[in-house]
Parts: sequence; C-alpha cells; structure tokens
Amino acid sequence: QVQLVESGGGLVQAGGSLRLSCAASGRTFSSYAMGWFRQVPGKEREFVSAITRSGLSTYYEDSVKGRFTISRDNAKNTLYLQMSSLKPEDTAVYYCAAGSGLYTSQRAYNYWGQGTQVTVSS
Repeated sequence: QVQLVESGGGLVQAGGSLRLSCAASGRTFSSYAMGWFRQVPGKEREFVSAITRSGLSTYYEDSVKGRFTISRDNAKNTLYLQMSSLKPEDTAVYYCAAGSGLYTSQRAYNYWGQGTQVTVSS
C-alpha cells in the first residue's frame, strides 16, 4: 500500500500560479506511475495529468497543456503539479493517485489522497 497526502491548494487570482505537492509513504513511491485528477461538485472526477515511474514521460489533459507541469522526486517520495496561468474553470478539488501507467481513467489508479482545494477567482 501507499498513503498519499496532498498540499499546496488555496485561493489565487486568475493568471496566478500554485504548486501542489503529494507526499507518499508506505510502499516504494517509485514503483507507481502517478496521476493528478480534479473534481467539482456535481461532476465526475476528471483526469489532469500523469507521469511514469521514472518521470521521463508525462501526459496532460488538453485544457491544461502548456499551463500545468507534472513532476516527481523519487528521492523525496513526492509528486508535484505546477499550475500557471490559472483560470476560474480550474477551480476544483485536486487529487493525486498512484497507479500502474499513464492512464486517464481513474479506474487504473489504486490509491488516492484526500484532495486539496484550489479556487481561482476572476
């Protein structure tokens, strides 16, 4: 098992930046591909970005390409999501998840954090 704890969310103005972190404990962090998802009330959780075990390959949902950057530090057991040029439509609870590959479906991820709220004001 792996335990995941997100941090770094908050309130930011449109055009601003935030960096989310996801600290992992338990089984070897580097054994898992990692992903970020987000969810707004009344909607399904949606894929944002994913990264392979090594960190050499990444994948992004179209609406965040060029604005968000996923990265990981396996020595620190931490996943990151650098978010720039934020828009009000990025407002959501952001979740990190551990899985087996660069998948966009949440069903491919076995372990989830509790989420961190990101609010972007216009």
